[in-house]
Amino acid sequence: MTAATLDLATLRRDGEVLDLADFAPGQASRRRPARGTVLAVLGGLVVLGVVLAGSWTRVAGWIAHDEPTATVRISMDVSRHVAGMTVDDRSQILAEGGDAAARNAAIPFAVAGVPMGAFHLNAAAPMAATALRCLTQAVYYEAANEPLEGRRAVAQVVLNRVRHPAYPKSVCGVVYQGAERTTGCQFSFTCDGALLRAPMARQWREAEDVARQALAGRVEASVGTATHYHADYVLPRWAFELAKVQQIGRHLFYRFGGGWGRPGSFTGLYSAREAIPTLDFSRLRARLLADGSELPVTGDFVPGTTVTPHVTDRHAENDVGGRLDTTREWRLSIPDPVAANSHYAEALKETAGAAALVAAPKAEAAQ
Repeated sequence: MTAATLDLATLRRDGEVLDLADFAPGQASRRRPARGTVLAVLGGLVVLGVVLAGSWTRVAGWIAHDEPTATVRISMDVSRHVAGMTVDDRSQILAEGGDAAARNAAIPFAVAGVPMGAFHLNAAAPMAATALRCLTQAVYYEAANEPLEGRRAVAQVVLNRVRHPAYPKSVCGVVYQGAERTTGCQFSFTCDGALLRAPMARQWREAEDVARQALAGRVEASVGTATHYHADYVLPRWAFELAKVQQIGRHLFYRFGGGWGRPGSFTGLYSAREAIPTLDFSRLRARLLADGSELPVTGDFVPGTTVTPHVTDRHAENDVGGRLDTTREWRLSIPDPVAANSHYAEALKETAGAAALVAAPKAEAAQ
């Protein structure tokens, strides 16, 4: 078995799941030793440790500590393989609909989840704001109508990837990984045209709240170290390579098997540099049409207006009420009533004349 070509038939033998450590440089062409051999060797090491150290407590502690302390590195072959584990790539989908749901249900859950530590965003204010926006987009477009626990789980997956050596080291880098492709992006909404649809206000606020809490250290313990998920109505090939840990709403969550799915492998350092890439919106529109979806109806946009025109508006053509169109150099101006209205000027003259007539007799009487 090599890093470039995986035999799915061997990936879950005896209940085992994919451990990326098997594909480390120098190990790609080697097969795993027989389980009995491994146990025998480990048993011999334990006995030798007891003899040499004279302390069973120290040996037991060493056995229990299975988290690496050094930075985990992976080969390019592994990176490419992991990048291909997406549901947006149609070649990865084995089944859809009811068939997929039944086959997904037949995949057993892992015996126990693996707890994950908190992620605390440490970045300058502009970068932190961008990270919040990217994570909010992921939560909204991927899980806006999922239960609260499901939305938190999606945020957890994104932040788990930030810390895993197989993925980019920023929130936006993880969310937009593969977005430059026509198909095959890691999070479907970044390349399937969903971004062309404006978010709904309430669901966006809820997604932003989930994202803000996750960046402040909230952990969704139900999914632990999960790095993948997919809807239960599709069955991707990689579902057989990973350990299924939880189902929340319509989403099934997975983690890497072996040491690569344990917290000690999440050694990636957050870069603190965030940026949302420039997207080709014409390509996104083409993708929507190719998938049989209708393009969002936004009306004719007039640059400079504060409100996009709508067919239900009841305004005269020259009425700018509620629409300040600065592109037409319109400026608020209150005219001088004296200069603009001759009737007003005549009224002032009449009032002044009447006042003079009243004042004249009073002046004569005073004399």
